[in-house]
Amino acid sequence: MSIRNFCIIAHIDHGKSTLADRFLEITQTVQPRKMKEQLLDVMDIEREKGITIKLQPVRMNYYSRQGKKYTLNLIDTPGHVDFSYEVSRSLAAVEGAILLVDATQGIQAQTLANLYMALEEGLSIIPVVNKIDLPNADREGTTREIKGILGQNEEIFYISAKTGRGVKELLDAIIKLVPPPVVNQEENFKALIFDSAYDSYKGIILFVRIFDGRVSKDEQIMLIGSGAETEIQEVGYFHPEKRPSENLIRGEIGYIATGLKEIKLCRVGDTVILKKDLEGAGALPGYKPSIPMVYAGVYPTDAEKYEDLRDALNKLNLNDAAFTFEPESSTALGRGFKIGCLGLLHLEIIKERISREFLIEVIITAPSVKYRVKEKSKDNWLEISSASQMPNNANLEIIEEPWVETEIITPRDYLGVIIKLLENHRGIYQSTEFLQAERAIIRYQLPLAEVIMNFYDKLKSISSGFGSLNYAPIGFRRAELAKLDILIAGELKESLSRIVPTEKAYSEGKSIVKLLKKTLPKQQFAVSIQAAVGGKILARETLSAIRKDVTAKLYGGDRTRKDKLLNKQKKGKKRLKESGKVNIPSSVYLKLMKK
Repeated sequence: MSIRNFCIIAHIDHGKSTLADRFLEITQTVQPRKMKEQLLDVMDIEREKGITIKLQPVRMNYYSRQGKKYTLNLIDTPGHVDFSYEVSRSLAAVEGAILLVDATQGIQAQTLANLYMALEEGLSIIPVVNKIDLPNADREGTTREIKGILGQNEEIFYISAKTGRGVKELLDAIIKLVPPPVVNQEENFKALIFDSAYDSYKGIILFVRIFDGRVSKDEQIMLIGSGAETEIQEVGYFHPEKRPSENLIRGEIGYIATGLKEIKLCRVGDTVILKKDLEGAGALPGYKPSIPMVYAGVYPTDAEKYEDLRDALNKLNLNDAAFTFEPESSTALGRGFKIGCLGLLHLEIIKERISREFLIEVIITAPSVKYRVKEKSKDNWLEISSASQMPNNANLEIIEEPWVETEIITPRDYLGVIIKLLENHRGIYQSTEFLQAERAIIRYQLPLAEVIMNFYDKLKSISSGFGSLNYAPIGFRRAELAKLDILIAGELKESLSRIVPTEKAYSEGKSIVKLLKKTLPKQQFAVSIQAAVGGKILARETLSAIRKDVTAKLYGGDRTRKDKLLNKQKKGKKRLKESGKVNIPSSVYLKLMKK
């Protein structure tokens, strides 16, 4: 069979998008006049940040040295840990993977993490050393690292994606080393949804890998998971723009325009079949659901935009299956949503996409979990999901927080720093088990609030990206917690309030008010920033007023004219201080999240 399906896995800045550009040029998939750097990074935010955020498929036609035509289906994948779910979905749709390593940096953490996922999928791995044209390239050292992981007999390819050196030979190696799709004798159509997008005219567009049979326009299809039925509006390939075709056949990667408008009917990992083949049809193995690591409230700055925000999140979730969301409300901010993401960068990208793609400005609050609270004068327990719902500290009798059992898999070199991190996050040690000489499983019990507050990012940071985390709830436990209130210009800002361990209230309050002083925009009056617990002020900072020279327009004259203007300014600032309000930009909430 003349089809080859593969992806590129690499760390950030190892040249993955540049290599994809060279593939497109050599195969003449894109006309020279339309060619530009990082062509497959289609979102503006990807180009601004210089990272790949979304997987992007493309179909290329390539003629081998013997003159035989091959169809190459490439899926370009992200390299950042926050978008690892995009990588895992891509790996399930291909038979091979290019392991791309920068010769100046060697093998990086995320490269290994993606490599292990590819090996678990049983993919053929093609190791490639990139940037060999640079003067500081360590070709021999990088080769030793790769062979130490994959084996001494592994054939390694050396390229410069920037200049194109060795790239044509790599394309020949892909044809030789990546196995063609396994062709089953089953004629019934069956496809796996590995991504999706929304189109105003064509409805939901499914990105699919065809495993059996063939499908054409106007046929009746069914999604096994949701039971949704529809008539196909269009089928086609990615070149890299969508290009219609007569049909899609087994082994190919393409798209199906469903015409469906109800977003909840289509989910990544579902199986597409023909309606007439329903009897006896079984689903393909889907994907494990992603486990959110960071949770935050998202509220529209304009309350009338709530329904628009719901639609925006639904459409984003169709295109990014790695985040979850559910409705929640706040007395201060109104109706909004609580979303769960894989990391702080992931959360920032979602906020940016809501703003850019749907023109909705949002406020992002601090993370929260569900607590159980019992007041002194009442017998029943309350469940609260944010600090704004917490009763006054003086009325609290018992407060319980959710705990989880965590499993962290890490190389043994990082055991010490990871254990220290766990202890600093109120962890209770359970056990250590060695998988092999260099890898261990550490089991700790932790409060869920500690896990979602930057814990995953810290773990990835101190373990150079090697540490992986899994957790499961084990119930509620009694805790010494307090509601930390933040007051701006004397006004309580519920969106900034949080529930913290009593022993950490002072240090948390002090760090928050200092950060707010740096990040809040200056006003025309001095602004007090305070942290308080139960009415007691724990920390305070003052944001100085904007200085305006009201006497600049004067020229000559008596001193009393200047004094008159200065006194008028002084009285105005005093009135503003008593009645003025401070609006907090959404960027401040994001900076607090990154604290």
